[in-house]
Amino acid sequence: MNEQVGSLALFVGTQKGLFIVRRRGGDATWSLEGPHIAGYEILHAWLDPNDNKTAYAAAYHTIWGTHIYRSVDAGNTWRSLEQVPQHPNGTYEPTVKAIWYLQRGPAASPNILYAGIDPAGLFVSKDYGASWTGIAGLNQHATRNAWEPARGGFSVHSICVDPLDPKRMYVAVSAGGVYRSVDAGVTWEPANRGVRAENLPQPYPETGHNVHRLIMHTSRPERLYRQCYNGTYRSDDGAETWTEITAGLPSDFGYTIAADPGDADTVFQIPQESSHMRTMADGRLRVYRSQNAGQSWEALTNGLPQEHVYVSVLREGMDTDGMQPCGVYFGTSSGHLFASGDAGERWSLIASFLPRILSVKAALLPTA
Repeated sequence: MNEQVGSLALFVGTQKGLFIVRRRGGDATWSLEGPHIAGYEILHAWLDPNDNKTAYAAAYHTIWGTHIYRSVDAGNTWRSLEQVPQHPNGTYEPTVKAIWYLQRGPAASPNILYAGIDPAGLFVSKDYGASWTGIAGLNQHATRNAWEPARGGFSVHSICVDPLDPKRMYVAVSAGGVYRSVDAGVTWEPANRGVRAENLPQPYPETGHNVHRLIMHTSRPERLYRQCYNGTYRSDDGAETWTEITAGLPSDFGYTIAADPGDADTVFQIPQESSHMRTMADGRLRVYRSQNAGQSWEALTNGLPQEHVYVSVLREGMDTDGMQPCGVYFGTSSGHLFASGDAGERWSLIASFLPRILSVKAALLPTA
C-alpha cells in the first residue's frame, strides 16, 4: 500500500450479509465490521458521497424475500424500507425476484433513486425509496421480446446517470444489451453498435446482448466501458458506437470492469477463463490494467496468488476510489478481499474467509 491519506470505507456485500471494511486517515491498517443485515445476500450497497451518512443496500433472502435497507449513520445501523420496486401483478411471477442495482439520481436531487431488478425492470423513487414507479419506456420497450434470462439472472443493472446532463442515462440488461435515454428515462434506444454476440444467430444484433457490467466515467461521461459475454468494449461518444478492446487480454469473458476516477484512459479488468469454466483465466489471479483506454493491457500480479486459483470476481465485485494514485479493491467468490493503493502495482489481502463476495463499493470519508 502507498502513503495515501484519507479515511475510506469499503461496503462489501456478501452471500450472508454486509461487511464494512474501514481504514482511518493516515493509518495503513484495516478494521472489519459486520455482518450487518446478517443472513441476507447483499447484491449492491453504497454510501452516498453527498452527505457521507446515507447508505442503501439491496438485500435478498430465500425465505424473507427482497428488501431495500437504508442507513442514516454511515452504515452503523440499518432499517428495512416498507416498499420495493416490483412489476404489476400478473406481469411476472414473482413480481420481483431480486434487486440487482441501486443508483442515486442527480446530486441536486438526493430524494431520487433508481433501481434495476430481476425480472428485468427499471424503477424510480422520488421519495428516498418510500415508493417506486416503473419506467415504462424501458420496461415496455418494443425490443423486449429479444431479451432473455442469462445464467446469472434476468436483470437490469449498471444504471449510469450523466452528472453533467441528468437527462442522459444508460442501463444494462442481462440479457438484452445496453440502452440509452436522453430525456430522463421517458424513451430509450438500444446502444450496442459494434458489439458482437457470438451466442446469438446474428453476430452484431441491435439487442439481445448479455452485458455483464457497464460503467461511465464521471468526469468524462461520454466515455463508457462495458464487459460482455463476448469481449471488452469502449465508447467515446456516449454509447453511439463501441470499439472492442479485448486484444491483449487472456480471455474475452469476464464480469467486472472499473475505471480510475481521475483518468478516463485507465481501466481495470479481471478476465475469467471462459463462459464454461468461469474462474480465473489460466488459474492465476491477475488484474489487467490499461492506461491508454484499452489499446494495450498489462497484468498486475504483485501480491496476488498465481497458481491454482479457481475463484471468480462478480460484476459488482471491484471498485476504485478517487485518490491519487488510484486505489483499487476487489472481492472473490471465496470471500477474499484485496486492495491496492497504487493503481494495482501492489496488492494486499485485507480480509479473508468472508462469505461469497457479491459486491464491493468504496467510499471516501472526511478525515476527522
